[in-house]
Amino acid sequence: MSMKQIRAALLGAWLAAIASVVHAQYSTDWIANTFGTIAAHVGNGARSMWVAPEGVIYTSSRWDENAGGVAMYQNGQGIGTIGLHDEFQGGAITGNASSLFVALGYNRTFGSGSVGRYNRSTNTRDLRIPVSVWTGLQYADVITGLATAGTLLYVSDFYGNRVRVFTTNGVWQRDINVTGPGALALDAAGNLWVARKSAGVVVQYSPAGTLMNTIQMGAASRPSALYFDASTGLLMVGDEGPDMNIKSYGLVGIPAQVGTFGVQGGYLDTTSGIKGQVGDKRFTRVAGIGKDAAGNLYVLNNAWGGGWDLGRNGSTDLHAYSPAGALQWKLQALNFEAVAAPDPATDGAYFYSGANIYTGTAGGTFVANTIDPFTYPRDPRLDMRDYQRGQHFGQLVTVGGNRILVASGQNPANFNFYYFNAASGYIAIPAGSLPGKPFNTTLQVTAGFAIDGNGDVWAGLNGTNAITHYLMTGFDATGKPSWGKPTTIPVPATVAPVTRIVYQSDSDTMILAQGLAGNWDWTAMNGYIEVYHGWKAGNTSAPNPVITLTSPNPKSIAAAGRYLFVGYVHTVPNIDVFDLSTGSLVTTLTNSNPAAMDVGNDVDSMYGIRAYLRSSGEYVITKDNYNGSSIVVYRWLP
Repeated sequence: MSMKQIRAALLGAWLAAIASVVHAQYSTDWIANTFGTIAAHVGNGARSMWVAPEGVIYTSSRWDENAGGVAMYQNGQGIGTIGLHDEFQGGAITGNASSLFVALGYNRTFGSGSVGRYNRSTNTRDLRIPVSVWTGLQYADVITGLATAGTLLYVSDFYGNRVRVFTTNGVWQRDINVTGPGALALDAAGNLWVARKSAGVVVQYSPAGTLMNTIQMGAASRPSALYFDASTGLLMVGDEGPDMNIKSYGLVGIPAQVGTFGVQGGYLDTTSGIKGQVGDKRFTRVAGIGKDAAGNLYVLNNAWGGGWDLGRNGSTDLHAYSPAGALQWKLQALNFEAVAAPDPATDGAYFYSGANIYTGTAGGTFVANTIDPFTYPRDPRLDMRDYQRGQHFGQLVTVGGNRILVASGQNPANFNFYYFNAASGYIAIPAGSLPGKPFNTTLQVTAGFAIDGNGDVWAGLNGTNAITHYLMTGFDATGKPSWGKPTTIPVPATVAPVTRIVYQSDSDTMILAQGLAGNWDWTAMNGYIEVYHGWKAGNTSAPNPVITLTSPNPKSIAAAGRYLFVGYVHTVPNIDVFDLSTGSLVTTLTNSNPAAMDVGNDVDSMYGIRAYLRSSGEYVITKDNYNGSSIVVYRWLP
């Protein structure tokens, strides 16, 4: 080889290397959690809270994938966790100078209905107190309230319709009969206050258990949290009803309401914000109230949305306020086993999950909770019997300025449709389900699902071995979409049984991923993917390219522009990017920002990644990160 040829070859290799590096440039970011690393992340799904006088905040959760179920915070930072990731029930916690008392989760040895005592110095459990005879309830709050004063511990045994009184060493003292007891508080005189949420009342009992006074709240009020403020002598009551605020009651003589904290109507108020908009004093479900010795107020919110799995019922949204009521900081963990789709209407600046809206970078901003439990009480996202453990995975398209949101579970066979209009603000209005009335079928979707840029729905209905296409026919005056009668196309034999469907309406490209033949697990992919260009134009039999994945256990796919994005389960957190024209692997998205964040272990869900091509040519790809209770956001410019 001549020197000229050598120089040419070296130049070619150098240019190829540079092109490869440039092609792989991307940033790695996150939203839906205040902190990006697993070590520092805000704990998932906190549903109860106790605040120590020195300002240490303890919250309890049914499940956190990578931390103890009791999280500790101070001054806006995490300072540790207690227990195993699934040790606690999540619904009740209290403490004193030396100990924490926490409702324990269902355990195969002792069942449900117990309270654990934990040493605050060592963070270890030193006592279990059996409370309820209802020991077989795995997915329900058996213990719904805890309070302590002096040497006594008070426990709400919800299904036992009683408040049980023990010493802090676990010795039973007496029972107080109360129907459906919930949150508890003790006033300066040692009187016990018991919230009966479904009845809308807070009931007072003497230290001996004698009924004294009853605070009858409004007919729609739902007292969900109690705190006695010794500095003011007021009882603070979190209202989970339509007011969505905290009410304060004077206790001298006949109890009477003397004030409120928070915007009346909370996140649904339209006088100070957009309906659904969360933020400073725009509360959702008030799950916990507490103050420290300096007078700072802490409010724990749970955004609406959940299912029978209490680890996915609500999310952590903790606000700290100064004694004057000024917001000081927020700690949030808003995503567990879920994903948010980039919003085409904002060119990917906003992200819609099944229940929430986000924007921003480095943790992002929690914009809105899209569920209105009062106007739409039968919204499937509120169904506590939902076998899919919540409808937190979002898919989103915009058609003629109208957004259509599809919410589903982790490995879904059902998909729920929603729309938006100006009058409802950020609230997603139920539009029906597949299977369900809008689509005139009872068959579940077990062979792939997609909603394309025109709003058309493509579904692999169970047992049909066909791709069913529902053409969107338009929107009514309120913005509600409708679909026409379906047409069906047999699944190409070369890719049967199909398990994933992606259709790109802008390029008439159909992407079909094959499942496992003869296997019970219809959610699994086998790594074989066919790409059909010109599908609606008639090409339903000549795929080009065919992509055969070499990495094991593919789980989720998404497409945008010229590229296919693939995530994997039980292996790596990587997202592989393939060219839809050639089928070649273009790049792999891993973590370009390891000092600030983690990207989790894998994608353990069928629709756990979403992708969008921005007008600038940049691709935005989102990925579920259940390890860190967040959403990973890649921004990639080929």
